[in-house]
Amino acid sequence: MINTVYRLCAPRRFEIAFSDIDVTEGVIVRPTHLSICNADQRYYQGTRDIKVLKEKLPMALIHEGIGQVVFDNSGQFTPGDRVVMVPNIPTETDEYIAENYLRSSKFCGSSADGFMQEYYQLAPERLVMLPEGIDLDVAAFTELVSVSTHAITRFKAIAHNRRETIGVWGDGNLAFITSLLLKKSLPHSKIYVFGINREKLSDFSFADGTYLTTEIPADMQLDHAFECVGGNGSPIAIEQIIGVIRPEGTISILGVSEYPVAVNTRMILEKGLRLFGTSRSGQADFRRTIELYREYPEIPIYLSRLVGNTVEINQFADIKEAFETDIKKAFGKTILHWNI
Repeated sequence: MINTVYRLCAPRRFEIAFSDIDVTEGVIVRPTHLSICNADQRYYQGTRDIKVLKEKLPMALIHEGIGQVVFDNSGQFTPGDRVVMVPNIPTETDEYIAENYLRSSKFCGSSADGFMQEYYQLAPERLVMLPEGIDLDVAAFTELVSVSTHAITRFKAIAHNRRETIGVWGDGNLAFITSLLLKKSLPHSKIYVFGINREKLSDFSFADGTYLTTEIPADMQLDHAFECVGGNGSPIAIEQIIGVIRPEGTISILGVSEYPVAVNTRMILEKGLRLFGTSRSGQADFRRTIELYREYPEIPIYLSRLVGNTVEINQFADIKEAFETDIKKAFGKTILHWNI
Protein backbone atom coordinates (compact mmCIF):
# COMPACT_ATOMS: atom_id res chain seq x y z
CA MET A 1 0.00 0.00 0.00
CA ILE A 2 1.52 3.33 -1.07
CA ASN A 3 1.38 6.05 1.57
CA THR A 4 1.94 9.81 1.21
CA VAL A 5 4.18 11.42 3.84
CA TYR A 6 4.53 15.19 4.35
CA ARG A 7 8.01 15.88 5.71
CA LEU A 8 9.79 19.00 6.86
CA CYS A 9 13.01 19.02 4.83
CA ALA A 10 14.36 22.39 6.01
CA PRO A 11 13.04 25.19 8.23
CA ARG A 12 9.72 26.43 6.80
CA ARG A 13 9.91 24.02 3.86
CA PHE A 14 7.91 20.81 3.43
CA GLU A 15 8.23 18.09 0.82
CA ILE A 16 6.08 15.16 -0.28
CA ALA A 17 7.51 11.65 0.00
CA PHE A 18 6.10 8.17 -0.39
CA SER A 19 6.41 5.04 1.71
CA ASP A 20 5.13 1.50 1.49
CA ILE A 21 2.82 0.12 4.21
CA ASP A 22 2.47 -3.61 4.79
CA VAL A 23 -1.27 -4.01 5.49
CA THR A 24 -0.70 -7.47 7.00
CA GLU A 25 0.94 -5.91 10.05
CA GLY A 26 -0.45 -3.74 12.84
CA VAL A 27 -3.31 -1.27 12.50
CA ILE A 28 -3.71 1.21 9.65
CA VAL A 29 -5.10 4.55 10.85
CA ARG A 30 -6.21 7.55 8.82
CA PRO A 31 -5.21 10.68 10.80
CA THR A 32 -8.12 13.14 11.02
CA HIS A 33 -7.24 15.76 13.66
CA LEU A 34 -3.68 16.85 14.45
CA SER A 35 -2.37 19.40 16.95
CA ILE A 36 0.77 21.51 16.59
CA CYS A 37 3.13 21.42 19.58
CA ASN A 38 5.87 23.89 20.51
CA ALA A 39 8.39 21.16 19.67
CA ASP A 40 7.01 21.03 16.13
CA GLN A 41 7.43 24.78 15.87
CA ARG A 42 11.05 24.60 17.00
CA TYR A 43 11.75 22.31 14.04
CA TYR A 44 9.60 24.33 11.63
CA GLN A 45 11.20 27.66 12.55
CA GLY A 46 14.69 26.17 12.74
CA THR A 47 15.32 27.25 16.33
CA ARG A 48 16.79 23.88 17.30
CA ASP A 49 20.57 23.50 17.20
CA ILE A 50 21.79 23.25 13.61
CA LYS A 51 23.38 19.87 14.36
CA VAL A 52 20.05 18.53 15.60
CA LEU A 53 18.27 19.79 12.49
CA LYS A 54 20.79 18.08 10.22
CA GLU A 55 20.35 14.80 12.10
CA LYS A 56 16.54 14.86 12.24
CA LEU A 57 15.43 16.30 8.91
CA PRO A 58 13.74 15.39 6.65
CA MET A 59 11.01 14.21 9.03
CA ALA A 60 7.22 14.25 9.26
CA LEU A 61 6.19 16.40 12.21
CA ILE A 62 3.42 16.18 14.84
CA HIS A 63 3.00 13.74 17.70
CA GLU A 64 -0.42 14.91 18.92
CA GLY A 65 -3.28 13.43 16.96
CA ILE A 66 -6.27 11.17 16.54
CA GLY A 67 -7.60 9.19 13.62
CA GLN A 68 -9.97 6.54 12.35
CA VAL A 69 -9.08 2.89 11.97
CA VAL A 70 -8.96 1.79 8.33
CA PHE A 71 -7.79 -1.80 8.77
CA ASP A 72 -6.76 -3.93 11.75
CA ASN A 73 -5.08 -7.24 11.13
CA SER A 74 -5.20 -8.06 14.88
CA GLY A 75 -8.98 -7.85 15.15
CA GLN A 76 -8.88 -5.56 18.19
CA PHE A 77 -10.41 -2.60 16.36
CA THR A 78 -13.17 -2.10 13.81
CA PRO A 79 -12.83 0.11 10.72
CA GLY A 80 -14.19 3.54 11.60
CA ASP A 81 -13.19 3.40 15.28
CA ARG A 82 -11.99 6.76 16.59
CA VAL A 83 -8.64 6.35 18.31
CA VAL A 84 -5.89 8.44 19.86
CA MET A 85 -2.42 7.54 18.61
CA VAL A 86 0.36 6.98 21.17
CA PRO A 87 3.53 8.50 19.66
CA ASN A 88 5.99 6.73 21.93
CA ILE A 89 7.41 3.58 20.27
CA PRO A 90 9.31 1.38 22.75
CA THR A 91 11.60 -1.34 21.46
CA GLU A 92 12.21 -3.02 24.82
CA THR A 93 10.84 -3.18 28.38
CA ASP A 94 12.56 -2.46 31.66
CA GLU A 95 11.54 -3.37 35.20
CA TYR A 96 12.35 0.08 36.55
CA ILE A 97 12.39 2.51 33.61
CA ALA A 98 9.13 3.59 31.96
CA GLU A 99 8.81 3.34 28.18
CA ASN A 100 8.98 7.12 27.72
CA TYR A 101 12.38 7.30 29.45
CA LEU A 102 14.09 4.38 27.76
CA ARG A 103 16.81 5.78 25.53
CA SER A 104 16.04 3.10 22.95
CA SER A 105 12.43 4.24 22.44
CA LYS A 106 11.46 6.10 19.29
CA PHE A 107 9.12 9.09 19.32
CA CYS A 108 6.96 10.31 16.46
CA GLY A 109 8.02 13.72 15.18
CA SER A 110 11.41 13.49 16.91
CA SER A 111 13.24 10.24 16.21
CA ALA A 112 10.65 8.79 13.82
CA ASP A 113 8.22 10.23 11.29
CA GLY A 114 5.22 11.88 12.93
CA PHE A 115 1.54 11.84 12.05
CA MET A 116 1.62 14.16 9.02
CA GLN A 117 0.86 11.28 6.69
CA GLU A 118 -2.04 10.02 4.63
CA TYR A 119 -2.09 6.82 6.71
CA TYR A 120 -0.17 5.76 9.80
CA GLN A 121 0.68 2.21 10.82
CA LEU A 122 0.84 1.37 14.52
CA ALA A 123 0.86 -1.68 16.76
CA PRO A 124 -2.60 -2.16 18.33
CA GLU A 125 -1.23 -1.38 21.82
CA ARG A 126 -0.24 2.06 20.53
CA LEU A 127 -3.92 3.00 20.10
CA VAL A 128 -6.57 3.91 22.66
CA MET A 129 -10.28 4.13 21.86
CA LEU A 130 -11.87 7.55 22.29
CA PRO A 131 -15.13 8.04 24.22
CA GLU A 132 -18.27 8.45 22.17
CA GLY A 133 -19.25 12.06 21.55
CA ILE A 134 -15.96 13.63 22.67
CA ASP A 135 -14.98 16.94 21.08
CA LEU A 136 -12.54 15.80 18.39
CA ASP A 137 -10.62 19.10 18.43
CA VAL A 138 -9.96 18.56 22.15
CA ALA A 139 -9.12 14.89 21.65
CA ALA A 140 -6.45 15.93 19.13
CA PHE A 141 -4.15 17.15 21.92
CA THR A 142 -4.74 14.22 24.28
CA GLU A 143 -1.00 13.52 24.11
CA LEU A 144 -0.29 16.81 25.87
CA VAL A 145 -2.95 16.05 28.48
CA SER A 146 -1.35 12.64 29.04
CA VAL A 147 1.95 14.35 29.91
CA SER A 148 0.21 16.14 32.79
CA THR A 149 -1.45 12.87 33.78
CA HIS A 150 1.97 11.22 33.86
CA ALA A 151 3.46 14.04 35.96
CA ILE A 152 0.64 13.87 38.51
CA THR A 153 0.86 10.07 38.73
CA ARG A 154 4.58 10.33 39.49
CA PHE A 155 3.94 13.17 41.93
CA LYS A 156 1.49 11.02 43.92
CA ALA A 157 4.14 8.31 44.19
CA ILE A 158 6.98 10.64 45.20
CA ALA A 159 5.55 13.51 47.28
CA HIS A 160 4.65 13.27 50.96
CA ASN A 161 0.97 13.25 51.84
CA ARG A 162 0.62 16.81 53.16
CA ARG A 163 -0.96 18.24 50.02
CA GLU A 164 -3.06 21.09 51.34
CA THR A 165 -1.57 23.69 48.98
CA ILE A 166 -0.04 23.07 45.56
CA GLY A 167 1.29 25.75 43.23
CA VAL A 168 1.52 25.65 39.44
CA TRP A 169 3.88 28.10 37.71
CA GLY A 170 2.88 29.08 34.17
CA ASP A 171 -0.17 30.46 32.38
CA GLY A 172 0.09 28.54 29.10
CA ASN A 173 -1.42 25.32 27.82
CA LEU A 174 0.59 22.92 29.98
CA ALA A 175 -0.07 24.90 33.16
CA PHE A 176 -3.79 25.07 32.35
CA ILE A 177 -4.01 21.31 31.83
CA THR A 178 -1.85 20.41 34.83
CA SER A 179 -3.73 22.64 37.27
CA LEU A 180 -7.09 21.39 35.94
CA LEU A 181 -6.11 17.73 36.40
CA LEU A 182 -4.65 18.45 39.83
CA LYS A 183 -7.94 20.00 40.92
CA LYS A 184 -9.88 16.96 39.71
CA SER A 185 -7.39 14.38 41.01
CA LEU A 186 -6.80 16.07 44.37
CA PRO A 187 -10.12 17.83 45.10
CA HIS A 188 -9.22 18.53 48.73
CA SER A 189 -6.03 20.38 47.80
CA LYS A 190 -5.91 24.12 47.18
CA ILE A 191 -4.48 24.73 43.70
CA TYR A 192 -2.85 28.11 43.10
CA VAL A 193 -1.59 29.26 39.70
CA PHE A 194 1.21 31.79 39.16
CA GLY A 195 1.74 33.51 35.80
CA ILE A 196 2.75 36.70 34.03
CA ASN A 197 -0.40 37.42 32.02
CA ARG A 198 -3.47 38.53 33.95
CA GLU A 199 -5.79 37.89 30.99
CA LYS A 200 -4.59 34.30 30.59
CA LEU A 201 -4.89 33.69 34.34
CA SER A 202 -8.55 34.69 34.18
CA ASP A 203 -9.20 31.45 32.25
CA PHE A 204 -8.10 29.36 35.25
CA SER A 205 -11.55 29.66 36.84
CA PHE A 206 -11.33 26.20 38.41
CA ALA A 207 -8.23 27.13 40.47
CA ASP A 208 -8.49 28.24 44.10
CA GLY A 209 -6.44 31.34 43.34
CA THR A 210 -4.31 32.96 40.64
CA TYR A 211 -1.43 35.37 41.11
CA LEU A 212 0.90 37.39 38.93
CA THR A 213 4.48 36.31 39.65
CA THR A 214 5.25 39.94 40.51
CA GLU A 215 2.51 39.99 43.15
CA ILE A 216 3.02 36.81 45.16
CA PRO A 217 1.83 37.40 48.76
CA ALA A 218 4.69 37.68 51.25
CA ASP A 219 3.16 34.99 53.47
CA MET A 220 2.54 32.49 50.65
CA GLN A 221 3.60 28.95 51.51
CA LEU A 222 3.07 25.82 49.46
CA ASP A 223 3.46 22.13 50.20
CA HIS A 224 4.43 21.24 46.63
CA ALA A 225 4.74 22.84 43.20
CA PHE A 226 4.75 22.19 39.45
CA GLU A 227 6.92 24.21 37.06
CA CYS A 228 5.25 24.50 33.64
CA VAL A 229 7.10 27.54 32.29
CA GLY A 230 10.16 26.34 30.39
CA GLY A 231 12.44 28.42 28.20
CA ASN A 232 14.01 31.56 29.58
CA GLY A 233 11.39 31.75 32.31
CA SER A 234 12.46 28.50 34.00
CA PRO A 235 15.21 29.96 36.24
CA ILE A 236 12.90 32.65 37.64
CA ALA A 237 10.03 30.21 38.16
CA ILE A 238 12.18 27.61 39.92
CA GLU A 239 13.76 30.28 42.13
CA GLN A 240 10.32 31.56 43.16
CA ILE A 241 9.12 28.03 43.89
CA ILE A 242 12.13 27.30 46.09
CA GLY A 243 11.42 30.51 47.96
CA VAL A 244 7.79 29.73 48.87
CA ILE A 245 7.77 25.94 49.17
CA ARG A 246 7.79 24.39 52.63
CA PRO A 247 10.67 22.11 53.73
CA GLU A 248 10.64 18.61 52.23
CA GLY A 249 8.24 19.67 49.49
CA THR A 250 8.35 18.21 45.99
CA ILE A 251 8.91 20.19 42.79
CA SER A 252 7.81 18.70 39.48
CA ILE A 253 9.71 20.13 36.50
CA LEU A 254 7.77 20.00 33.20
CA GLY A 255 8.96 23.08 31.31
CA VAL A 256 11.41 22.41 28.47
CA SER A 257 14.48 24.65 28.14
CA GLU A 258 17.01 24.55 25.32
CA TYR A 259 19.84 25.66 27.63
CA PRO A 260 21.03 24.63 31.11
CA VAL A 261 19.10 26.23 33.97
CA ALA A 262 20.84 27.38 37.16
CA VAL A 263 19.09 26.39 40.41
CA ASN A 264 19.61 27.48 44.01
CA THR A 265 21.13 24.26 45.35
CA ARG A 266 21.85 25.83 48.77
CA MET A 267 18.14 26.28 49.51
CA ILE A 268 17.29 22.91 47.96
CA LEU A 269 19.67 21.35 50.47
CA GLU A 270 18.53 23.48 53.41
CA LYS A 271 14.88 22.65 52.80
CA GLY A 272 15.48 19.02 51.83
CA LEU A 273 13.47 19.43 48.65
CA ARG A 274 12.72 16.76 46.07
CA LEU A 275 12.90 17.68 42.37
CA PHE A 276 11.85 15.36 39.59
CA GLY A 277 11.53 15.80 35.86
CA THR A 278 8.73 14.63 33.58
CA SER A 279 8.97 14.11 29.85
CA ARG A 280 6.43 12.65 27.46
CA SER A 281 4.15 9.81 28.51
CA GLY A 282 3.35 6.17 27.85
CA GLN A 283 0.42 3.96 26.97
CA ALA A 284 -0.75 3.72 30.59
CA ASP A 285 -0.93 7.53 30.82
CA PHE A 286 -3.08 7.70 27.67
CA ARG A 287 -5.46 5.12 29.09
CA ARG A 288 -5.68 6.98 32.39
CA THR A 289 -6.33 10.24 30.53
CA ILE A 290 -9.22 8.68 28.61
CA GLU A 291 -10.58 7.36 31.93
CA LEU A 292 -10.46 10.92 33.29
CA TYR A 293 -12.40 12.15 30.26
CA ARG A 294 -15.11 9.60 31.06
CA GLU A 295 -15.02 10.08 34.84
CA TYR A 296 -15.08 13.87 34.66
CA PRO A 297 -16.93 14.93 31.48
CA GLU A 298 -16.32 18.56 32.48
CA ILE A 299 -12.59 18.10 31.78
CA PRO A 300 -12.99 18.10 27.96
CA ILE A 301 -15.35 21.08 28.34
CA TYR A 302 -12.67 23.05 30.19
CA LEU A 303 -10.03 21.87 27.68
CA SER A 304 -12.12 23.24 24.82
CA ARG A 305 -10.97 26.70 25.98
CA LEU A 306 -7.55 25.77 24.64
CA VAL A 307 -8.77 25.22 21.08
CA GLY A 308 -7.50 28.36 19.37
CA ASN A 309 -7.14 28.11 15.62
CA THR A 310 -8.64 25.33 13.52
CA VAL A 311 -7.21 24.98 10.02
CA GLU A 312 -8.62 22.84 7.22
CA ILE A 313 -5.79 20.96 5.49
CA ASN A 314 -7.16 20.19 2.03
CA GLN A 315 -4.01 20.63 -0.03
CA PHE A 316 -0.24 20.69 0.38
CA ALA A 317 -0.01 24.51 0.63
CA ASP A 318 -2.35 24.52 3.63
CA ILE A 319 0.29 22.85 5.80
CA LYS A 320 2.68 25.81 5.76
CA GLU A 321 -0.23 28.20 6.27
CA ALA A 322 -1.25 26.28 9.39
CA PHE A 323 2.23 26.51 10.93
CA GLU A 324 2.47 30.22 10.13
CA THR A 325 -0.97 30.74 11.70
CA ASP A 326 0.15 28.87 14.80
CA ILE A 327 3.14 31.19 15.25
CA LYS A 328 0.79 34.16 15.60
CA LYS A 329 -1.49 32.61 18.22
CA ALA A 330 -1.59 34.24 21.65
CA PHE A 331 -2.87 31.23 23.56
CA GLY A 332 -4.23 27.73 23.02
CA LYS A 333 -3.67 25.04 20.43
CA THR A 334 -3.81 25.07 16.63
CA ILE A 335 -5.81 22.08 15.41
CA LEU A 336 -5.43 20.74 11.88
CA HIS A 337 -8.45 19.08 10.27
CA TRP A 338 -6.37 16.63 8.24
CA ASN A 339 -8.35 16.18 5.02
CA ILE A 340 -5.43 15.93 2.66
